[in-house]
Amino acid sequence: MTRPVQSDGSTQTSRSAPAVRRVLAQAGFEARGLLSHGEQLIVSIVLPLMALIGLAVTDAPSLGEGERIDVATAGVLALAVISTAFTGQAILLGFERRYGVLRLLGTTPLGRGGLLLAKALSVCAVLAVQVLVLGIIAAFLGWSPAPAGIPAALLVAGAGVLAFASLAVLIGGTLRAEGVLALANLLWVLLAALGGVLISADRYPAPWDTIVGLLPSAALGDGMRIALVSGGFPALEIMVLLVWGILASALAARYLRWSD
Repeated sequence: MTRPVQSDGSTQTSRSAPAVRRVLAQAGFEARGLLSHGEQLIVSIVLPLMALIGLAVTDAPSLGEGERIDVATAGVLALAVISTAFTGQAILLGFERRYGVLRLLGTTPLGRGGLLLAKALSVCAVLAVQVLVLGIIAAFLGWSPAPAGIPAALLVAGAGVLAFASLAVLIGGTLRAEGVLALANLLWVLLAALGGVLISADRYPAPWDTIVGLLPSAALGDGMRIALVSGGFPALEIMVLLVWGILASALAARYLRWSD
């Protein structure tokens, strides 16, 4: 094959961008897509914001020890992680797979590993926007997080992204798009209401408290409350999230289908 000849007589060689630049470019594209999608904005920002305001201005349900706004904000931040890392990604992945986009992107110089890494980075970028918006509103409502617990909260959020993004890949990469859409939204509602996200698992009646305590949603919510309300280090909750993340990642690697 003849290469194009430049004006100086040399040949022009086509080179792809460095791997890091490719991943960052795709991550930016994915993040902009998530932030510009109306339905995704409702799930990732509007609904958590409604939950925050609703819990802050009412006295029911009981959220446990600590200032109500502090406890409510910690739970809503956990809900934001689930909204973006799980619900949004699962639905996006399901429809990308259905229309062949996932398969095509996997064959580009970005590669399958680079694509998944870009998706993970886009989740972190959108989550940063969520935390900024929710944090500003919560601050106006009187939120005052424990400074000592902020580093631990970042670790909890990171473990939560791993767990729920892996679950999103598992569901979005194996089920039909319509099934993913229904299941992801249903699980979001169930986890928000009954999964220990907004209300600590130990406040549920037995034996439901034990069952809920094993869920990644409860580990994420309790971990955020321990870190941001009490200023403690939620080692057990982080371990639970990591176990869920490792198991879901292994299953996703085994069963992920890049096209229907």
